[in-house]
Amino acid sequence: MDVHGAATGIAHEMGILPRLKEAATQAPGLTFVTPSGHRVGPLRLGRPRGEDVEIPRADLAEILCEAAWDNTEFLFGDSVTDLQADRTGVEVSFEHAAPRRFDLVVGADGLHSTVRARAFGPETGFVHPLGLYIATLPLGRPAADPTAVVMYNQPGLSLTIHPIRGTAGAGFIFRGPKHPGLKYRKPEDQRALILEAYSRYRWPVPELPDLRGQVTGAEDLYFDAISRVQLPHWAQGRVALLGDAASCVSLFGDGSSLAMIGAKTLADALAATPGDPALALRRYESRHRKAVAGRQRGYRLAAALLVPASRTGLRARNLAVRLLPR
Repeated sequence: MDVHGAATGIAHEMGILPRLKEAATQAPGLTFVTPSGHRVGPLRLGRPRGEDVEIPRADLAEILCEAAWDNTEFLFGDSVTDLQADRTGVEVSFEHAAPRRFDLVVGADGLHSTVRARAFGPETGFVHPLGLYIATLPLGRPAADPTAVVMYNQPGLSLTIHPIRGTAGAGFIFRGPKHPGLKYRKPEDQRALILEAYSRYRWPVPELPDLRGQVTGAEDLYFDAISRVQLPHWAQGRVALLGDAASCVSLFGDGSSLAMIGAKTLADALAATPGDPALALRRYESRHRKAVAGRQRGYRLAAALLVPASRTGLRARNLAVRLLPR
């Protein structure tokens, strides 16, 4: 996950930027491997400022939690089951903990937000699959090239090897049906979808000599449909949405950086209008929608770059990359 642009400045204000740099992946380049095995690149990964970092998701979550630990109560292993809002607060029921009342509820719980479902309705009304899927898994061995992210392509498929501080991780991005139903939610079906897509080709990836065995036996497999989240409003009374829960374009949308920027925008709005959370939420949404609008529109270009749909698209992408400055 990237922390860059304005999010890097926020990390500096929080005092966590040195820790983010320590945990960074340290992989500055991106190299494409053509179906014939030729390499194109490397390209410097686009982080406009020297302090911008790429960091594993778990490390970013840990650092952010630790930064808030002294002033925040955390309830791990629980989930919201009901929200009842009125003019002065929100009654919240949990799966395990006793019910509590809060002044404000902010759903920052991702693409498949439980808070959004409770307050705004089923995700089918707001989450729109884009016909692409992503899966990741750790490989437990060093990357052959520790200095670059290496991406292999076939039409409609990409297989990426990412060096993460000495250990390789694999990423699968592939095109598929836009509306697969609930089938892809089960781990066994997820593995079957990956193998169905990738077993059609031979992948000369040294870190992944047994693709079928590695995918079948993976205990830490992440899988999801790449989707866009769109809502007409991010607040219902004293319940609001933040980050991917409000405006996701998963994988292509700078979700981690935009979530940090949105949190700062919301905090500033609340601090500027004490006693009037409705006004604060309107100001937050008005300002932050401008930040996410470009990412909401730009996913098609990113998909064409990372997962060209045809051999013609692959050739055009590789030619364009060869012409770019390194």
